[in-house]
Amino acid sequence: MGLTSNNTLVPAVLAAVALFAGTVWLWPRLARRGWRSVSGRIGLLLATQLLIFVSVGLAANQAFGFYASWADLFGRETDQGVVVDHTPGNRSGGPLKVTEIGGVPGRSGFRPSSVGQVQKVDIVGPTSHIASPAYVYLPPEYFQERYRGRTFPASVVLTGYPGTARALVDKLHYPRTALELTKDGRMQPMILVMLRPTVAPPRDTECADVPDGPQTETFFAKDLPEAVTAHYRVGRERGSWGIIGDSTGGYCALKLAMHHPQVYAAGAGLSPYYNAPVDPTTGDLFQGDRKLRHLANLWWCLKHLPAPDTSLLVSSSKVGEKNYKDTLKFIERVKATETTRISSIILESGGHNFNTWRREIPATLEWVSGRLGGRSAIGE
Repeated sequence: MGLTSNNTLVPAVLAAVALFAGTVWLWPRLARRGWRSVSGRIGLLLATQLLIFVSVGLAANQAFGFYASWADLFGRETDQGVVVDHTPGNRSGGPLKVTEIGGVPGRSGFRPSSVGQVQKVDIVGPTSHIASPAYVYLPPEYFQERYRGRTFPASVVLTGYPGTARALVDKLHYPRTALELTKDGRMQPMILVMLRPTVAPPRDTECADVPDGPQTETFFAKDLPEAVTAHYRVGRERGSWGIIGDSTGGYCALKLAMHHPQVYAAGAGLSPYYNAPVDPTTGDLFQGDRKLRHLANLWWCLKHLPAPDTSLLVSSSKVGEKNYKDTLKFIERVKATETTRISSIILESGGHNFNTWRREIPATLEWVSGRLGGRSAIGE
């Protein structure tokens, strides 16, 4: 029974309810002063509290997608590497391999030309030597005859830490939302590449190139766009790529757009922070390298580096988000530059959670779409 399965959650909830009822039923019999009665009361209370805690934890994990499996929870992921066939001219080889094909959750119909398609893929970075699974949403237009010769803009979509890539599909509804917005004419057809920034689990690398460690920034700035562009009909001209993320993924999206504006013409951070933390989940990211530490600090980048030619979007809430004041400050810092453009989504209230981000995602997708190339070609 998987960590995110109802087959795990339902028995846990039923067991908690049954034990609570049993505690109430047996309590009068244990209302004595002997050591057996006292031990019985302590045991029942501890067991009931433990099962309630497990049930709430399982429900929260299922709702927010913190951990994908028991191995992920206990830091024992054993995903095997992907064999890459680099035979020239073989589109089935290369750094991207499709492993599963499915429809868009929440939308009836199986014809890709009507509802699009979600493909699960494995991506291997030849430069970073990082392998990561991802989900790719292809819009209906990708399969339609009149668009056969067209290229499409693409956007990377990142979870928070630890997060699960599947949550972007099933919980945050990125493919379904993109499909609806395109049908309503609010955004152009766009390919979405959805994955988590934790490409070297269980370590949180904050999308940095760690000395003698995971080269995460190289993976996202070079390997991933090249792999996707080689496999799918994504535009190769500048302005074809955007990047979106929430929480840790939001920080990564802003940093990658600022560090690599020639790759990412737009970066959207939902509930982001603006400087990489160093804690037990990250380990020593910089190993004494002051330059790497500075580059991970977006405040430092705005003050000391040339303003990048890119567009940024940040979001926060006046009530419920800890980053509200920092976000207003970041907006003012970017506005003071000459070449970086800044937009924002500020809610009256909202938390650091899926419900808040679902309220921001439609406007975010529309914003990113409007800043990427390909509209004239695809819209003909």
